[in-house]
Amino acid sequence: MSSDKIIDEDLPRFVVGIDLGTTNSVVSYVDTADDDQRVRTFLVRQAVTANETEQLETLPSFHYQPVSNEISLERLGLPTDGSDPEYVVGRFARDHGMTVPGRVVSSAKSWLCHAGVDRSADILPWHGAEDVERISPVEASARYLKHMRLAWDAEFPDDPLCDQDLVITLPASFDEVARELTVAAARVAGLPRIVLIEEPQAAFYAWIQSHAGEWDSLVEPGQRILVCDVGGGTSDFTLIQAAQRNEGEVEFQRIAVGNHLILGGDNLDIALAHEIERRLDRPGGRLESHQWDVLVRVCRNVKESLLAIDAPESMTVVIPGSGSKLIGGSLQTEISREEVESLLVEGFLPQVDLDEKPTSRESGFQEFGLPYAADAAITRYLASFLTAHRRTSAACKKAPSEKDSARPDFVLFNGGLFNSPVLRTRVLEVLQSWFDRRGKRKLKVLENERLDLAVSQGAAYYGMVRRGHGVRIAANLARTYYIGLEAETASAVCLVPADAQPGEEIDLADRQFELLISEPIEFPLFVSSTRLNDRPGEIVEFDRDQMTPLPPIRTVLKSRNSTEGPARETVTLHAGLTEIGTLELWCAAVAGRRTWKLQFDVRSTTQTNLDAHQGTAEQAGFVEQTTWDKCQELINETFGARGKLPPERLAKQLSQAIGQSRKDWPPSLLRGLWEMLMEQINGRRKSANHEARWLNLVGFALRPGFGLAVDDWRVSETWKALPGKLQFATPTCRSEWWILWRRIAGGLQGGWQRQLAQPLLTSLRGLHKQMNTGKGRGGQLGSSSHETSEMLRFLGSLELLDLTTKVELGEILVDLLPRRKMEPVRSALVWAIGRIGSRVPFYGPINGIVSQSRAEQWLSAVMDLDFEEPVSHLAVMQLSRNTGDRYANVSEACRQSAADWLESHRASGHLGELVLRGGRLASEEAGQIFGESLPKGLRLQPF
Repeated sequence: MSSDKIIDEDLPRFVVGIDLGTTNSVVSYVDTADDDQRVRTFLVRQAVTANETEQLETLPSFHYQPVSNEISLERLGLPTDGSDPEYVVGRFARDHGMTVPGRVVSSAKSWLCHAGVDRSADILPWHGAEDVERISPVEASARYLKHMRLAWDAEFPDDPLCDQDLVITLPASFDEVARELTVAAARVAGLPRIVLIEEPQAAFYAWIQSHAGEWDSLVEPGQRILVCDVGGGTSDFTLIQAAQRNEGEVEFQRIAVGNHLILGGDNLDIALAHEIERRLDRPGGRLESHQWDVLVRVCRNVKESLLAIDAPESMTVVIPGSGSKLIGGSLQTEISREEVESLLVEGFLPQVDLDEKPTSRESGFQEFGLPYAADAAITRYLASFLTAHRRTSAACKKAPSEKDSARPDFVLFNGGLFNSPVLRTRVLEVLQSWFDRRGKRKLKVLENERLDLAVSQGAAYYGMVRRGHGVRIAANLARTYYIGLEAETASAVCLVPADAQPGEEIDLADRQFELLISEPIEFPLFVSSTRLNDRPGEIVEFDRDQMTPLPPIRTVLKSRNSTEGPARETVTLHAGLTEIGTLELWCAAVAGRRTWKLQFDVRSTTQTNLDAHQGTAEQAGFVEQTTWDKCQELINETFGARGKLPPERLAKQLSQAIGQSRKDWPPSLLRGLWEMLMEQINGRRKSANHEARWLNLVGFALRPGFGLAVDDWRVSETWKALPGKLQFATPTCRSEWWILWRRIAGGLQGGWQRQLAQPLLTSLRGLHKQMNTGKGRGGQLGSSSHETSEMLRFLGSLELLDLTTKVELGEILVDLLPRRKMEPVRSALVWAIGRIGSRVPFYGPINGIVSQSRAEQWLSAVMDLDFEEPVSHLAVMQLSRNTGDRYANVSEACRQSAADWLESHRASGHLGELVLRGGRLASEEAGQIFGESLPKGLRLQPF
C-alpha cells in the first residue's frame, strides 16, 4: 500500500479487521489520519496476571464464562458498558475454565457452522452444568464481538467501532447459513455495518502488505499459491493464482476453496488425551467427565510444548483425583516428545499418496458434539483438494502432466497449528514427495511474520483495498450452487456459477417454476467446490460425491390479498452474491412485479436423532387418486357443514377406504389427511365428539411433528389454528388435546412447549406441595386418571424445556412415584421419568439431557419401586443406556445393576444389550418411547 496519506472526510477514520477466532482473536486497524498509514494491532485488554508478558496481552482468547457476583469486570480490568453481566470473556475465562469445565463455552466459531444443530438455539456449553444458563452459538459470537467493541470504544471514544469500516474474518468453508449468522451476531453486538472476508484470503493479503515493495517480483503469472490454514477448529485450503493483466502487471485470482472440515488443533488435543487416558491407572479405563475436560485442556499445553523448537524430552501430565481421593489422589503419567510426534504427526499429517482419498468412517470424537471430519489425516484432505483442482494447460506455459497439474508453486501457512515447526516441516515434506522427490523444484514458502496476527492484519488491509488502495485479489465465489429438480430425475440446475463476483446478480429467466400460493414449497439446494465450470440454467446429473446438500429453502409464498385462495403462480429464480459475502435468493412472478425473498430453513437440519431427510418417508407409500377422493369425502361428510356421518366411526371408515389398518398408513397419506382435516377445522365445533375425533386424527396424521418436508410449516399452522382453547372442555376432549400435542411435540418450538407446559407445571407443583406438607388446596391435574396420565405423558415428551425445568419436573415425578394416591397413573409417571431422564433424546439436542448423577438417582427410584409392567423395563433402559459418550453415560456399576435388574424382571434381552453395549433401537422400542407406533419410513439413528 502506498505511503501517501489517505484521507476522505466522507469515510470513517479507521479501517478495522477482526479475527473472530476463539483462540487468537485480535483487532488490527489502519488509521487514515496517520502519516504512515500502516496496519497496527489493537491491544485488547484482558484479565491477566502480573507476570504475563505484554505479548500475551495482545493475543487474547475469548471464551464465555459465567462468574459469581464476587468477580466483577472492573476487578478483572475488562471493558464494560456499565452493566453487570454474569459472564466474562477473555484469558481469565479460558484459564479458569480448566477448573470449572462445565461452565465454559469454547469453539463458538465451529458451532456456528455446525449444520446438525439449531445454531440460533441455546445449546452451549455443550456439556454444561445444570445451573448454567445456555446460550446460542450466535450469542456466543456476539459476546466475543461485543467485548472487542467495548474495548475499542474505551480506547477510541470519539470513533466508536460501530461507525468504522469493519471487516470480520471467517473460515473459507463457512456455508451460507454460517455467514448469515455471523452477520446476525455482529448486529446483536452493536455492529450493524460489516464486510466478511475469508481467513486464507486475509492471510494472503497480510503477505501482500508486508511485501508491498517486492511481491510482484516474487510471483510470476501462471504460478499458484496454496494457502494452508489449519487453526484450532477448522482446516481450510485455498488456491490463489497469479495472472497477467493487459498492461503486463500481475494480479491475483482466488480460484478454489476446499470443503468444510472441522479438523484442527482441537482434534490433536483430543487424540493426545485419549492416549494419555489409556496410560493412566484407572478402574474401567476411562476418566470421569470432569477429569477428562481437564486432561484435554492440559494436552493443549503438552502438544504446544513438545512440538516447539526447543522442546523438552518429555513432560509429566498430572490430572486431579475425584471423590474422596481429590486430595492426594491425583493421576499422572509421563509422555515423551518422540511419542507425541509419532502420535500426532503420523496420525494427522501422515505421508500419503497424491491419489489417496479421505475415508468416510464416522469420527471417533462424537462425544464433543461437533461433527469432526471422518478422517483424521489432514494430508489426505489436502491431496484430495489439489487433485480436484488441477491446473489447465491454458494456465501453464506448457501442457502439464497429470501430477504436475495439481502442483502449487508456493505455500503460505496460516493458523495456530503451524506455529509448530515440526508440523510445518511435515506438510512441506508431504507436498515435496508428491511433486518432486529429488528436490529439484522445491516448493517455496511465503512467510507472514506473525501467524497469530496475519488474518486480522490482512482484513484491515482488505478494508483499504475496498477503498481503492492496495492490491486486490479477484475473489470469485469458487463454489457452484444448484437447485434440485424432481427426485425422479436425480438432476439439478445450476443456480449460481463459481465465477460469480460480489455484487453480481444471476437470473434464471429461461427456467420457470409453477408454484402454489399459500401452500408449502421446498427448494433443495446443493453446493460444489469441485464442479466449477457449470453455467446458470444448465441441468446436470446429481453427483453425491461432488455436490453437498445445504439447508433447503422451505417457505410459503403469501399473496397480498389475504382472501385469495390457493392459486398457481409462474415464477423465475434469481440469486445474488452480496458485497458483504452472503448469498441472496428470491423468486419473481413472471406476470406482474411481485417478488418473494427466500431464506434457508436452518431449523430443518437440526433433528439430531433422525436420519437426514432424503425423501424416504415420502416414498414409504402412495395411494391412488380414488382413495384420496374417498378419504376427502368421508372427512367432509363427518366435519363438513352438511355432514351427517358420526365422528366415532370415521377412523374405521378411513381404514376400510384405504385398505390398511391405521398403523400402516404411509406418511404421505397421513400428511394429506392432515391437510383435509385442517380444511374442516370448523367442524370440530359441531359437538364434543366431533372435537375429540378431530383432535385425535390431526395429531395422528402429523405425528411425530417432523420427518417430512415442510413438517415445521404444518406444525406451525396447527399451532396457529388452535389458540389454546377447546370448544368443549369435556374430559375426553381435554385428554385428546394433550395427546395431540404429545404426538407432535418434536415439531413444536421451545417457546410453544413452555407455553403449553406452564399451567400443568403450576398444578403439578401445587399437588406435590399439598401431598408433602398437607397445606394448600393442591393442584388438580385432571378429572380422571386417563386425563391425568395423558397430561403426564405430554410433560414427559417436552425435550426442549430448559434443563432447570426438566430437573424440577423429574424430581417431582420421582417423589410422587411411590405415593399410593398416584397408583392409578403410575404407568404414566414411569414413562415420563424415562423420557425426561433418557440418555438419548428422541428429538431434542443431545446436550439437553439431565446430569449423570440425576439419572442415576431416578434409575434407583424406578428399580426400587419394582413396578411389574413393561413400561418400567423401557424406563430403566432409557435411564442407563450406553451411548458411548462419557458425558451422557451413567457409571459402569449403574449400567451393570440396571442390566441385572432387567434380566431378573424378564425384560427383552435387547434392552439389556442397549444398556451394556449400546446399539440401535428396534422399531417396536422406538414406538414405545414415542408412545405409539411411528409412521413407516421414519427411522431413528443408531445412537
